[in-house]
Amino acid sequence: MSTPTVDIPRPDVLPPEPYTFPVAERRTLPNGLDVVVYDVPGQYVHSVRLSVPLPLSREPREREGVATIMARTLDEGTETHSSSEFALLLERKGVALGAGASEAGISVDVDVAKRHLEYALDLLRQTLTEPAFPAAEVARHVKQRLAEIEQERSVAAQRGAIELIATFFDPDERSSRPTAGTRDTVAAITRDDVAAFHAREFSPVGATLVLAGDLDDVDAFAAIEAALGGWSAPDGWEAPPEPVAARTAANRGRVVLVDRPGSVQTELIVATPGPDRRVDSGWAPYPVLGFVLGGSPNARVDAVLREEKGYTYGIRSVFRPRRRGGLFLTSGSVRGDVTVESLDILLTILDGARQGFTDIETKQGVDYIAMTAASRYATADAIADEAATLAFEGLTTEFTTATLRDLAAVDPERMVDAYGRFADGSWTVVVVGDAAAHADGIRALAHPVAQDVTVVTG
Repeated sequence: MSTPTVDIPRPDVLPPEPYTFPVAERRTLPNGLDVVVYDVPGQYVHSVRLSVPLPLSREPREREGVATIMARTLDEGTETHSSSEFALLLERKGVALGAGASEAGISVDVDVAKRHLEYALDLLRQTLTEPAFPAAEVARHVKQRLAEIEQERSVAAQRGAIELIATFFDPDERSSRPTAGTRDTVAAITRDDVAAFHAREFSPVGATLVLAGDLDDVDAFAAIEAALGGWSAPDGWEAPPEPVAARTAANRGRVVLVDRPGSVQTELIVATPGPDRRVDSGWAPYPVLGFVLGGSPNARVDAVLREEKGYTYGIRSVFRPRRRGGLFLTSGSVRGDVTVESLDILLTILDGARQGFTDIETKQGVDYIAMTAASRYATADAIADEAATLAFEGLTTEFTTATLRDLAAVDPERMVDAYGRFADGSWTVVVVGDAAAHADGIRALAHPVAQDVTVVTG
């Protein structure tokens, strides 16, 4: 006897829902430390991220870079452990700990197996509340930073970045000088400078600690408060003022050519002011704009300079937000013999984008940003990194979820409005290459920015 067949209707294939960030639990400890916890099942390596808002303007002018040296030496010994002893304590249970400074403040990162979370939090406590800053270790990190400065001057992309901030920002702004200090300011830093800066500026008030990982059977808030609840603000500590956008230089709309005689490659950097994530028209169009203009081999810039011309391995565009304000940057290297033509093409593409974007490229950009979100935030460390970055700007990962949902409303009209609001043609251009070979050709270009070309030594 045959079994009767049953027609089962094929289910409709629906488009995927936008990615939603895991829901965070939040508390503020009595000492003013904000704690944000994400339960990410199956992630047995916990990621701890600490964001301490500490603008670089708090550094003494003659000791710029002291925040970087302080961050780098937090784990170089404590009141009870030498530098080598503390390194062994980290190694004993596989704790990865590092720290750094940025224009927004100090970041401390810890990654550790779930079963050793409390152990790692206690080591973190020691680095935050009782660092020893041994004179020999401070001197070693100062020496390393001085070597970095020489290295930065020898690498075209880094040399260009240094020249960009010096040209783009008002010279009185801290943003116009390297985050980690210059040769003269770093060379002057001593152990006492580092210890005094930490004692004066390092506070839990307004700082945010993020924990992400599998929290089954873990009382995360209790563990964090037990470890860090005793961290207190220094006597006389004053909260940093509300951040404001750094002023740009009055003469930033020009070309600066950093001379590298005989260079067979040229580094190009084109910049203009951009938004921060709080921009009133919404942040969603800006990652899409970066992708469409310079985010893939099929983007507008690479479609010409790489795929059609073969002048570059790749040039990238990005809207880079700061705590307030931001930059739109397009940068990459090209063959030295096509420098002038490449700059002409690049500026033409960037200026021409104000005329509009197609439905196809807009959809491609939206789909890329939206559909890769789940993989970008698939791990505990990526979730913690995003939350810690946003904390510096006074935002939460609810912002990320809202932005991903807002992508559905990004269309060509909104793209061109967002782009034209900032990319008005007032470019700051840095060229790192052979000045004798390129200066006259750049001055002959029809772009307004090319009418003011300054040559500086490399």
